[in-house]
Amino acid sequence: MRIFFTGGSGKAGKHVATFLAELGHQVTNADLVPLRHPGVADLKVDLTDAGETYSALAGLARFDELDLPAKPAYDAVVHFAAVPAILLMSEAKTYATNVLSTYNVLEAATRLGVRKVIFASSETTYGVCFAQGERRPLYVPVDEEHPTVPEDSYAMSKVANEVTARSFQARTGFDIYGLRINNVIEPHEYAEMFPPFLQDPALRRRNIFAYIDTRDLGQMVERCLETDGLGYEVFNVANADMSVAATTDEVRERFYDGVELRRPMGRNETFYSIDKARDLVGYSPQHSWRDVLTDPHAS
Repeated sequence: MRIFFTGGSGKAGKHVATFLAELGHQVTNADLVPLRHPGVADLKVDLTDAGETYSALAGLARFDELDLPAKPAYDAVVHFAAVPAILLMSEAKTYATNVLSTYNVLEAATRLGVRKVIFASSETTYGVCFAQGERRPLYVPVDEEHPTVPEDSYAMSKVANEVTARSFQARTGFDIYGLRINNVIEPHEYAEMFPPFLQDPALRRRNIFAYIDTRDLGQMVERCLETDGLGYEVFNVANADMSVAATTDEVRERFYDGVELRRPMGRNETFYSIDKARDLVGYSPQHSWRDVLTDPHAS
């Protein structure tokens, strides 16, 4: 597939863009900063500018495309570009950048007839991650039906983007899938970051004790590219286990006492439900911190 990938130089994007390229897709990275990967074409684009966004999506990606009999079109858009968290810019700038860039990408893609758009939403939409003080989910495991009423500008922008995406899907009938991506972890970060998490699970409360390995995130994007006909959908994206050594029962007792349990859960199962992704697109995460570190609970 010829894929227009926004934000391919970011923490998550650089792994997913190169993963797709290594699978044989032709990937164009639309970002303000180049990725400089030999298998990915870089195009500097300010996605908050509607004209730039449309021009980039309508144009060539590589010099060798000049030799084709006609200018090729993109088969899919993967939109990861964003201000990626709070406290990097002002709240107003974070919201404006994320909402406007997403509108521009969806507007350009759908007007140009790109029938598959996958966009990055966030775990923060559930209002737990960046809440002032402690906020607990209404029930566990948290699935895509859980209310999304955050109070910070970053998560608000992601909720607004989901509404925008749903409206563009209703207008066009195209496939537009949103990924509520949990805390992105690169493989080298297990050894660097996780030892304290195994000792003190409270460090992971805001992430609903979950995480997503960049390699499994790449798999999820690929599964969405290969799955047609769902219309508009949002998916939680996380690994199958928690990012802590405590068991689900221990986490429930300490952090979720009184929170409704919607169904029985496995001993180390994530509280950030990925059942929908498994059922609808065949997502099957393969990686875990347990591949790198010793589980202190293991016998």
